[in-house]
Amino acid sequence: MKKTILAISLLTSGFIFAQENKETKVKEKEIQEVTLIKTKKAVEQKADRTIFDFSEQPHLNNGNVLEGIKKLPGLVSTDIAGMMYQGKVLDVYLNGRPLNITSNELNSFLEGMPANSVDRIEVITQPGAEFPATSGGAIMNIITNKNANKYLTATYSGNYSFTNYDKFRSRTSNSMNLNARNKLFGWQLNFGQNYRESMLNTNQDNLLLSNTDRIGRGYFAKSGLTFDLGQDRLLLNYDIYHNNNDNYTLSSGEGIETIKIPNTTPQQYQYRDFIFDASDAAHTNNVRQEAVVTYQKRFADKAQKLDFQFGYTKSDSKFDQDNIFRTGKYTDNNQAISIVGGNVLNNQSDMRIANFKVDYSQPIKILDGGKVSLGGLYENQDFDTESKGLTNLEYKRQTTSTYLEFQAKLKKFDFILGTRAENYDISGVTRVIDSTNSVIQKDLIPFNKFKLFPNASVQYNLMNQVYVAANYNKKISLPSISALNPNNTTFQGPNTQVTGNPNLQPTIFDNYELKISAFDYAFIGYSVSSAKNQVAQIIRKDGKNLYNEQVNISDMKIHNFNLGLPVPFMIFSKPLSEIMKFNFNPDKINFMYLYAGYQKHDIDNLNNKGFWIFNVMAQVILPKDIKLTANYSYLTPKAGYFYFTAEKPFNNNVDITLTKKFMDNRLTVSVFANDIFNGQVMQVRSNPPGGGESVILRNKYDTRNFGLSINYKIPTKNKLAKEDANILNQTKKEENTGVMQQGQ
Repeated sequence: MKKTILAISLLTSGFIFAQENKETKVKEKEIQEVTLIKTKKAVEQKADRTIFDFSEQPHLNNGNVLEGIKKLPGLVSTDIAGMMYQGKVLDVYLNGRPLNITSNELNSFLEGMPANSVDRIEVITQPGAEFPATSGGAIMNIITNKNANKYLTATYSGNYSFTNYDKFRSRTSNSMNLNARNKLFGWQLNFGQNYRESMLNTNQDNLLLSNTDRIGRGYFAKSGLTFDLGQDRLLLNYDIYHNNNDNYTLSSGEGIETIKIPNTTPQQYQYRDFIFDASDAAHTNNVRQEAVVTYQKRFADKAQKLDFQFGYTKSDSKFDQDNIFRTGKYTDNNQAISIVGGNVLNNQSDMRIANFKVDYSQPIKILDGGKVSLGGLYENQDFDTESKGLTNLEYKRQTTSTYLEFQAKLKKFDFILGTRAENYDISGVTRVIDSTNSVIQKDLIPFNKFKLFPNASVQYNLMNQVYVAANYNKKISLPSISALNPNNTTFQGPNTQVTGNPNLQPTIFDNYELKISAFDYAFIGYSVSSAKNQVAQIIRKDGKNLYNEQVNISDMKIHNFNLGLPVPFMIFSKPLSEIMKFNFNPDKINFMYLYAGYQKHDIDNLNNKGFWIFNVMAQVILPKDIKLTANYSYLTPKAGYFYFTAEKPFNNNVDITLTKKFMDNRLTVSVFANDIFNGQVMQVRSNPPGGGESVILRNKYDTRNFGLSINYKIPTKNKLAKEDANILNQTKKEENTGVMQQGQ
């Protein structure tokens, strides 16, 4: 019975989506001078990417960007190992440009950005040669831009939510999007703020128990100008993001103190156990600025393009932790310990990136038609960190690269063959203060190599919108800034040591994938990523001291099987003949989207079990055109995730959103409840290599929250104005119609 329902669902979905495309083509032939508005799809499957629409999905855009991302089917996001999508480690881009941050700094950045400022998210599972080889396994491209219209438009988005665990906490976000176009240029300004109060409870192997009261403040402004120069276009962009966060932590636990015994040769030590209670206050201040100039040369043949782009990014970060008090006693003689005040951490970092790239493409006569793309990139990065006045890391990287890629078609086959050549020159120094207060300086392990990164794809089109695709690419992932940073920028207690590793080596990936996709929504696929020197986090225990470190895994493989299937509810109540006559609009019908994925991390000398990821999203149209959206996400426990075993599921939450549109669809109001059963918790057991003592870690955020969001399109006085269609890009190389740079 289950197999029958599955087959009928797939066929029905295919007929419905094919019917929609057929009707769209007829309308396009009949209407010549009217702007066509295409309804966005919640999820689209392309040959090389999956596209998630945020702008029209209240259950995704009613909080901050990180909360919305965690709801995407197939995505796993954890505090211990970052983000993965369908078994591939993600490199995060913003509007087509890499953020160059990961881990807790990335989480803080995404928490400070309202989700209603995002248009869509593209997860590029098969980055071609035109993408930097440093994209690693896959790319998550967060696209915030809108189209610039021929009149002034303004859209306001607001959100309020609250949690009520140990006390009542509020979260608010507001953003405004303004854009217009005149005879000379188009412009856009998008700005907003995000204020959030939240809680974090942590238990680290019963040695450290803490409760953190967090206050986050995020501000952003994105501006863009575009000038049409005949067929050509000049684009100027400037973005700024500011996060200002405070954490107040009450902690208690056990530790061990190492005391030098005077007048002993060789030096001898005494070890004393103690228990403690402490109060700490931490402050983080991050400012990220980015300026981009793009010149797009266009030709009579729309498929021929030449783009020049120069970008400069500057990111500053400051982190301070002050101990308000620490009390306790030694367990051997009950001697009291009392320390009042003191600066524990005082760190800062400065990152500067400058790059220039050229991209060119044109059609060529090969087989039944094709295209050639080529280009180059030069990038220079400087990253310095400082701890209490000592510059303890100076990191420099220069990357020079070029690529060549061919696309061709032969009957029902589509081929892509390309390669990217990259030359890396990475160097730097580290400095530490030893026990005699002397500064010890060491050179980083240099990485000066020239490497080729080939990619190949073949796709067979079984029928209209149904295809089978096989892909291969070789990529590299350079160690992230946060992993290299020797400073602790999170929290330090009496028995915890958190450090980066400036000697991490780059990771080389070989990615293979086989995928069957039907009608944009339904798919089934298998992929494997083979990684050398994969960067991973380890947490180990030595006595009563906890160590959080970054290491390279010499060899590992990540196997991933996944499938997605839309199920219109009408298949249970209407005959197929009647469904075929139905005027289908995905925004107006009841349906369910099912996703299931299996992932296994294969690491030498580690017996990791695989885990399943399940996601169910249901849409039900209630009376008065009220839309109910329910989302359930679950990840099976007792499975291996890098050097950790999940004792409880990473994902186990139910979210519900009710949405109603008013005022001729200009006003959208949503009420929502996230994690209504309070099941979201992270509890893992570490499996440190080399036989170190394992650690049980438990983090619980106040994920259950309730709130209200609104989106209001302020009407224009121009009675003849009609809003332009905000159509999703179909390929990486399509025409860019927005002021803000699209991901290409």
